[in-house]
Amino acid sequence: MPLSNIIRVLLREVKLVATDHSLLLTLLIAPLLYAFFYGSIYSYKLEEKVPLSVVDDDRSALSRQLVEQIGLTQMVQITYVPDLQTAQENIKAGVSQGLLYIEKGMERKVMSMQQAHMVVALNAARFLPSSDLLAAITRVGLTVGAGVRLKYSQMGGLNNEMAMQETQPVILDYRPLFNEQASYGAFLLPGLLALILQQTLLIGISGGAAAERGRGTFNGLMQSAGYNISAALWGKGLFYLVLFCCYAFFFTQVNFNILHIDMRGSGWQLAVVMLLFLLTLIPMGLFIGWMFRSQLLCTQIMAFSTYPFFLVTGYTWPLEKLPPALKAFSALLPTTPFLELYQGIVQQGADISDRAPALVHLAILWLSYTLICLWKMKRLTVISDKAVTFGPG
Repeated sequence: MPLSNIIRVLLREVKLVATDHSLLLTLLIAPLLYAFFYGSIYSYKLEEKVPLSVVDDDRSALSRQLVEQIGLTQMVQITYVPDLQTAQENIKAGVSQGLLYIEKGMERKVMSMQQAHMVVALNAARFLPSSDLLAAITRVGLTVGAGVRLKYSQMGGLNNEMAMQETQPVILDYRPLFNEQASYGAFLLPGLLALILQQTLLIGISGGAAAERGRGTFNGLMQSAGYNISAALWGKGLFYLVLFCCYAFFFTQVNFNILHIDMRGSGWQLAVVMLLFLLTLIPMGLFIGWMFRSQLLCTQIMAFSTYPFFLVTGYTWPLEKLPPALKAFSALLPTTPFLELYQGIVQQGADISDRAPALVHLAILWLSYTLICLWKMKRLTVISDKAVTFGPG
């Protein structure tokens, strides 16, 4: 595999990309545009001041304290309304995302150690507001209830220590690991940047391969490589490898800082995983592209695959909960083991050795897609030779 053949194919690929406007847009503009555009959507990471309508029929000191404590949380914005009908209309109109109803006589019941009711109705058509409101209201309700019970125990003659034990016999020490604020943006952004890196590479490289086959210039690629399929693969893939290694470095150094994404693990280990990931995507993308003769059709299919690829990789939904067919399909995607390694290093500070099965999985996919790509190139070379031999003239 002479180095001169690889360089010749590399320069040829640079020239082809430079003269194809759609590839230029996909490979040079889309990765940066998508990274900053989609990243900016989740830049605040944590939802704040979700509107909540409150109907307080008790109008007691305890009910006012309860509503005040809920309003002091970062998550909730309180609006008093006169009755339940108005609160329900606000939810339907989108003015508020839920309602809190405090029944009349709540303070009296609580102080006499009777059960009191506090009704929470939430707009579950939107996932984040409903879950965030419920978490905030539940936390404050338990805290205020414990305070009332503590005061009642003290009034019964117990000292502070015994009253606390009576109020909270089991103390929950809740400590979220890694994503301390449990924010949606901090969870989603690292995986989103990895998906942008993957899909822009796959769309660009497969579209370029399909265009080359459609124009009938595959034989020219092999001529540049001296009819050495390994040199053709390395020369063509080297351009994309260098380009997307630069993007990967830019994302982890610039986008991570701008979007305040914590990098908890080793940068060198992440670089190794990124390199192996890109090395797997390149032959996979070439193989997919050379299955088509239409660049437009190939690009459309790869663009359509973006969301399905992301959903079946175990990042947003546990792999063990997928149907068996989707689980098997997920195992064929480099994204699945990569995201497990990537998430462990970036968000959890894990070592590569902690995710050794995922590393082996990714390495097997790299070898498999490389062999499949070489086989496809060999078949296309034979077809091209036959076309030249039996062609007109």
